[in-house]
This record gives sequence, structure tokens and C-alpha cells, in this order.
Amino acid sequence: MQKIKDMAKIGALFDLDGVLIDSEPLYTEFWSGMDREYQSGIDDFAASIKGTTLTHILSFFPSDVRGEITCRLHEYEDTIHYPVYPGVMEFLAHLRQENIPTAIVTSSDDVKMESLYKQHPGFDRMFDTVITASQIAQSKPDPEGYLLAAKSIGCDPRDCFVFEDSLQGLEAGRRAGAKVVALATTNPIDVITPLADIVIGGFAGIDIDTLKDVIS
Repeated sequence: MQKIKDMAKIGALFDLDGVLIDSEPLYTEFWSGMDREYQSGIDDFAASIKGTTLTHILSFFPSDVRGEITCRLHEYEDTIHYPVYPGVMEFLAHLRQENIPTAIVTSSDDVKMESLYKQHPGFDRMFDTVITASQIAQSKPDPEGYLLAAKSIGCDPRDCFVFEDSLQGLEAGRRAGAKVVALATTNPIDVITPLADIVIGGFAGIDIDTLKDVIS
């Protein structure tokens, strides 16, 4: 593994659902329901689309129901609560103290993000940039979002850590050339380990020294 030469150039790039907020079970419930009702034809549909954009997800359904599904999704997102995982805010504050730039790279749309910000005022200010589905053309596992985020915070992707939970997201981080930290919140450890440089259970107790150990 290539060692990062200058710690001051490190960037931290975070997926959102299943990494910063404990929302994956909520979306599994929603998309499993949509699949039962509209029959995408994809086995284990809710799991297979994790980490991908709404545009990509809707492509599996007939065009005449996509508008209805989108409306129902936004109505659902207006009613659910997005819990922030334990240790997340402390870890983000620690990165701020260490002058390490941060970004969110999410497949979520801007409507969902506004709902999140209303629930957690100031959450977006913990990040130097937020990349959403509206800013990318290719869904994960394409690395476009992570490459764009790294450029936005002024870092080489190879000097960035990508924090992900989904298989598509982990692959996107790898394809971007970043150091990949897998969160064992969504998939079994034995499944995500081959796609990551390190696997963690959460952010509680994690600090910059933990990241230094990965690249030593």
C-alpha cells in the first residue's frame, strides 16, 4: 500500500446512509415495499441498489410509475428520523481540529438532504463540501463522486480516506484510488473486508491515529 507522504494533505470523504446516519433499515423497508408492489424483477432488490442514485433505482421500474414512486419516497423521507451514529460528531470535530478537510459523497437527492439538515441544524457545516446525486452523472460504483469531492477539497484521491458501508460505495472508493474504510453497519464483515483497507464497527473511539495506523 502506498504511504501518504504528507498528513496535512489527507482528506476524509464520507458516504451518508449507513455511515454517518443510521438510515439503511428505513430505506430497506421502503424499497422492499416498492419492489413488492411494482416488481422490479431484481433478486434482493433493496440490498442490490444500496449506494446508488434515485435515477439508477427508478430505471428498474416501468416509466409510468417512476413519478409516483418518487413522490412516495419524498413523502416517506419527510416523516422519518435520521439518527446520527454514536461518535460521528466527535470524530468530525476531531478532523476539524486536525485541519483535515471533509466531504459527504451521497447518492441522496437534494430533497432528502434538506430534510436531514432540518433535523440536524449545522450538520452540513461540519463538511467542506457535500456532493449529492444532482452533481454527478454516474452512480456508484463509478468513482465520479469521490473524485469530484477530492478535487473540491483540494486533495489527491490517493491521499483520501473513503468511509463506506455498501458494496457499490466500497468499490467506488477503491476505483477512486483512495484508502477505503468499511463500516460494518450494513453488510457482513467477511463480505466487506476484501473491499477495504480497514473495517470498523463505528466511529466511537476512532481518531486520526487510527487512520495513521492504516497507512503505516
